[in-house]
Amino acid sequence: MSRQSELQTPKAGAGVLELLRRFAADPAAAAGYGEECLTRTRAIEPQLKAFEYLPRDVTAKAGPLGGIPVAIKDIIATSDMPTTNGSQIYRDHVPEADAWVVERLRNLGATIFGKTVSTEFAWRHPGPTVNPWNPEHTPGGSSSGSAAAVAAGLVPLALGTQTLGSVIRPAAFNGVVGFKPSFGAIPRVGVHPLSPSLDHVGFFARRVDDVAFALSLLAGSSADDRHGRPLPGFTVDVAQGVAPLSRPRLAVVRFAKWERAEADQKAVFESVVDTLRSAGAAITEIELRELDTVNGKAVTTIMLSEATTIFSDLIARYPDRVSAVMKDHVESGRSKTAMEYLAAKAAQAHRQRALATELDGFDAVLTLPAFGEAPRGLDWTGDAEYCAPWTFVGAPAISLPAGFGHDGLPLGVQITGPYRNDLHVLRVAKWAEAVLAFDPGVPLLARE
Repeated sequence: MSRQSELQTPKAGAGVLELLRRFAADPAAAAGYGEECLTRTRAIEPQLKAFEYLPRDVTAKAGPLGGIPVAIKDIIATSDMPTTNGSQIYRDHVPEADAWVVERLRNLGATIFGKTVSTEFAWRHPGPTVNPWNPEHTPGGSSSGSAAAVAAGLVPLALGTQTLGSVIRPAAFNGVVGFKPSFGAIPRVGVHPLSPSLDHVGFFARRVDDVAFALSLLAGSSADDRHGRPLPGFTVDVAQGVAPLSRPRLAVVRFAKWERAEADQKAVFESVVDTLRSAGAAITEIELRELDTVNGKAVTTIMLSEATTIFSDLIARYPDRVSAVMKDHVESGRSKTAMEYLAAKAAQAHRQRALATELDGFDAVLTLPAFGEAPRGLDWTGDAEYCAPWTFVGAPAISLPAGFGHDGLPLGVQITGPYRNDLHVLRVAKWAEAVLAFDPGVPLLARE
C-alpha cells in the first residue's frame, strides 16, 4: 500500500468511499455492516447519548449508497421514526412524510440509521450528548449527536444543519470533517425551520471525499423550497474521490476576533499555514473587514426576526414545554423592526455579491472554525462567530481536523470560498487534507 493510500484510510471508523469499495469487492460485507454499526452504537450510546432513536431495520439496500448507514439530525423528518426537533412538544411525533433529503437517501440505497440529538429546534438549548473525546465537554451544537456519532465511528455519514455554526463548529470540536454546502444547494423541505434565510443542510463524515460524494448525490432542487438554487452538477469517482487542486491560492482571513482565539488554536492554525505554504500553496493575508463588521448584527437580526415569527405561536400554546433560552431569544426578536430586518437582508445580498469580487484571484479562504477546543460543560455549545460570516453569505465551508489542544480535544481549520463554488472548495480541501496528513484517531469513549 502506498503512503498516499494510507492517508486515505482513517483509524477511527471507515469512510463512505472506503466502505463502498469494500462492498463492491465483497457484497456480503454490506449485508453485515449495518448490524456491526448498531452493535457498536448500543454499546457506546449509554455514555455518548448521541441518538434520540435507533433504527430497527438496518438491512442493506441496493443503490449508489447501498449499505451505508446515515444518521439523521432530529429536526429532519422521517416517516418511520419519531422526529422530536429536540423538543418535548414533539416527543412522540412521527411525520407523515420523509424530508426531501431523507427520501433522496432512501432512493440512493442508504440505510437511515436513526435520529441524532439536536439542541431544541436547532437553537441554543442543548441536549444530553457528550464529546466522545472527553464527556465533560460539549460536542458543540446544534448538530450535537451527528458530529459525535461520526467521531465515535458509529456511522460513516450523518446529516446536520447550520443556521450560524451548527455543522462547522461541532465538526471541529469532535475531530471530523464537516461540510456546509452553499445556501440552497439541498432542499430543506421537511427540515424544521429556524431561520429560512440562513438554514442549510450539511454533512459530517471522516474524509473530504465522503462529503464531496454526498453532495454530488444529494444536491438538488424542490419547488417547495423557494430559496433553492441548484449547484452545477458534478460526479465523484468512488475509486479516486474528488480531484485535489494542487498549489491553491489561499486567502488567510483572521478577522478582528482573532485575538480572542485560544493559544493552542492559534498555534495549530499557524502550523497549518506554514505546512500548506511549504507544500506549494500561494498564501496571502486579507482582512474582509466589511464582512467581519456587518455580519454580526445583520445575521442576528435576520435569525431572531424569522425565528420569532416561526416560534411565537408555539411558545404561546406550549409555554411549559419550551426552554427559557428559546423564550428569551424570541422575546429579543420582538424588538427587531421591519426596517432593521429589510436592511439586514439587503446587507446579506450585498456582501454575498461583494465576496465574489473580494476573493477574485483566490481559490479559497483559510480561517478558523472556532475559538479553540470544545468548552467544558454541557450547558453551552460554543461560540459560532467564526462560522456565522460564511453562513450569512451562504458560502460553502468545510472544517478539517488539524490538531489537539491542551485538554486533548480536537482543533480544526475552516476552508471556504465564494457562493456556489462548492466543488472548487472541496478540491482545495482534498489537497489540504492530504498535505496535512492528520488523523485524530479514535476517541477514548469509542475504545471502551
